[in-house]
Amino acid sequence: MNVPSRAWLIVALLVPVALLNYLDRQMLAAMKFSVMADIPGIGQEANWGKILALFKWTYAILSPIGGYLADRFSRRHVIAGSLFVWSLVTWLTGHVTSYEQLLATRAVMGISEAFYIPAALALIADFHTGRTRSRAIGLHQMGIYVGVIIGGFSGYVADSPNLGWRWAFDVCGLIGIAYAVPLLLLLKNAPRSAESEALPRTSPGAALKELLGNRSFLLLVFYFTLPALAGWVVRDWMPAILKSEFGIGQGKAGVSATLYWQVAAIIGAIIGGVLADRWMEKTPRGRIFISAIGMSLIVPAMFGVGYAPQTGHLWVAIAFLMLFGLGWGFFDSNNMPILCQIARPELRATGYGLMNFVSISCGGFADYGFGVLRDRHVPLFGIFSIFASAAVLSVVLVLLIRPRDADAGAAPLAR
Repeated sequence: MNVPSRAWLIVALLVPVALLNYLDRQMLAAMKFSVMADIPGIGQEANWGKILALFKWTYAILSPIGGYLADRFSRRHVIAGSLFVWSLVTWLTGHVTSYEQLLATRAVMGISEAFYIPAALALIADFHTGRTRSRAIGLHQMGIYVGVIIGGFSGYVADSPNLGWRWAFDVCGLIGIAYAVPLLLLLKNAPRSAESEALPRTSPGAALKELLGNRSFLLLVFYFTLPALAGWVVRDWMPAILKSEFGIGQGKAGVSATLYWQVAAIIGAIIGGVLADRWMEKTPRGRIFISAIGMSLIVPAMFGVGYAPQTGHLWVAIAFLMLFGLGWGFFDSNNMPILCQIARPELRATGYGLMNFVSISCGGFADYGFGVLRDRHVPLFGIFSIFASAAVLSVVLVLLIRPRDADAGAAPLAR
């Protein structure tokens, strides 16, 4: 089946948005020490964890609402509006002068960014209905990984006497504001079928009831959540961990904590997307199997990351982070495609929003809890062993999902 060029143009337009979405988040983690030194009142690690957690909690709470609006109205308008608002908040972040102001900007950024991912992934799935869905989602997720990589280098920007952490937020905010205008003009919603247009609009209560009454969807929510606990801690805390555990500079720590595993995630997303689309030609469980394989790589990676400081070698930590990234690419490129097999098109952004709500809410507690455990000097190996155990359980959960041809509204497919 030939995929129209418009379908790939949608992906190309959204990749830069995904990049900015995660660049704006990652910069704060990579520039932690500069921000803490410049803004009074942060002080303890637990307070820094609260900053990270507040972003996630506001993001989580608004994700289902953003997803529902994208399903109910226009995915295009939700995406462009989200980019404009969070870019404005990014610019404002570069001008805060107190801990309370930084908390406020991170909270508002969480609200604005919550509207993007569910709408974007649902829009891509609307255009890529068959053999290219995992590959298209994987390409979009590559924008996220590149954003994290660039954010990792921002530690060098923060250390530069001629630039600084505020300059980085100013520039990224202005770029996002400028890109929102052409994005709104060029982005298009997918045409709806006559059958879909004839259906009555689903109310929030009915949408929630349908999704929560779907056993496979509930399994997917928990599967999506458990490994994300480790993913958020790796993104948010790894620069600080490598700096303190291996005695390296802020710039090198930021790059080491992001570059290598995100490159591995890009490779994983490409390979995982291709393999999943091909495996789907043989079995409707193809994407589930590829995702489970990715999760199986994340388990030993978590144990290894926690153990690496005991070796005294930075390269050991980087090697296990790369294994984590490879598994993450397999996992990340197939979450929305699996959701598309169990939920009808009109509920996919809402469904992904609910997945984000649970996952990122728990991720906020993981960030805050990690800071508390670090203040109490709990060994890294013990902390990351908890995340590895959660990943083991998630492998079981994804294999219990029963896919169906949700695009056609068919009954569950046989195993």
